[in-house]
Amino acid sequence: MATSDDALAERLRRLRLHGGAKQYHHDEVGTNSRLDSLQAAVLLAKLPHLAAWSARRREHAAYYSRALAGLPQVKPPAVDPANEHIFHQYTLRVERRDELQAHLKAKGIGSAVYYPVPLHLQNCFSHLGYAPGRLPESERACREVLSLPVYPELAREQLDYVIETIRGFYR
Repeated sequence: MATSDDALAERLRRLRLHGGAKQYHHDEVGTNSRLDSLQAAVLLAKLPHLAAWSARRREHAAYYSRALAGLPQVKPPAVDPANEHIFHQYTLRVERRDELQAHLKAKGIGSAVYYPVPLHLQNCFSHLGYAPGRLPESERACREVLSLPVYPELAREQLDYVIETIRGFYR
């Protein structure tokens, strides 16, 4: 879209990013419409590799889950054996999340908090009238979640480094 109206241009940018100017903070209900023709062509070329990449992600996730299973401060994601997870993200629930994330960053390990604000507390849903504390489990999850690197190209040594860094933090 093209416009000479700066306010309209800013609103359109927000709407295409789920309705927010800041990632994961939504001022109004928007969409995820960032796929242009060039990106679609690249994704089409990647499509034949998708099954292998997904299998590799599942291997990495299983490795993480086995290695972190003995840490009481860390809860790996549950996977129903009747289903096959893609692991676009490998998200843990952890104690002292922000401290752990800073520790990982200091050791050169990327991580992310994909959903820091629960939906009922997003500005775009303020009209529903939910106050903090109304959905405590959602709020607790948002304070505990941390996603680790899980991309297919990770080497076993890199996974081990992430695992040892997490284990070292909780010693």
